[in-house]
Amino acid sequence: MQLHIILVSPARPENVGAAARAMKTMGFSSLRIVDSDAHRQPEAGWVAHGSTDILEKARHYPTLEAALAGIDLTIATTARSRSHYHYYCTPQELQAQLEEKQQWIHHAALVFGREDSGLTNEELALADLLTGVPMQADYPSLNLGQAVMVYCYQLSALHQQAQAVAPAAEPGQLAALRSRALGLLPQLGCEQDHKMVAWINQRLGSVSQRDTAMLHRLLHDIEKKLAD
Repeated sequence: MQLHIILVSPARPENVGAAARAMKTMGFSSLRIVDSDAHRQPEAGWVAHGSTDILEKARHYPTLEAALAGIDLTIATTARSRSHYHYYCTPQELQAQLEEKQQWIHHAALVFGREDSGLTNEELALADLLTGVPMQADYPSLNLGQAVMVYCYQLSALHQQAQAVAPAAEPGQLAALRSRALGLLPQLGCEQDHKMVAWINQRLGSVSQRDTAMLHRLLHDIEKKLAD
C-alpha cells in the first residue's frame, strides 16, 4: 500500500514545509496539494530543510475530488466532536485499520484540511474513514505540520509490513461497495433513513477484506431478488 498525504488549500508555506519534513522523517514521500501554491514559496523550502524533494515532486490539483483520482481508500482528518461523527478513529485505531488493509488496498490517502476551517462537509463526504486526534485542551488545536507529524509517526509502522505483504485484491472494492449500498436505498424505500445513510458513508470504510467480499455477495443477492 502506498499512502499519499493530501493538503487541502494550505495557506502558510511554513506549514507545508513542516508537513514535508514530517513526511520525509517518517518515510513517506507522496504529497498532493489542492488549490494552493504554498509549497512553491521560498518559506516552505526554508522549513522543509532536507525535504525539499517532496515539495518539488508534489502534485497539484484544483479540487479534492480530482486529487483522489486513483485512490482506493480515503481517510479525512477532522477536529470536530464525536457528537458530529460517531464513527471515527484515533491515529492508533487508524493504524490497525491500515495494517489489515495493507493486504488488499493499493493506494490510500490521508487528507488534511485548511488551517483555519478544516475540511468542508462536502469534502468529508468523499472520505471512507474519518479520524481525529484526541486532545485534552479546552480549545484543542494542532497546526498543520504537527498534525501531519502525529499521523506520519503513528503510521510509520506500516513500512515494516510493506515488504512482507503483497496486494491480494482488485482496487476499488470499498468505493464500489459504498456506491452499491447507497444505490440500493431508493429501491428499498430507505433513502430518507438518515441514520442508515450516515452509517454507510462513515462505517463501510472500516470493514475488512473478507467482510467487503461478503457484503458484495449480499448486495448482489438483494439486487437479483429486486430484479425478479
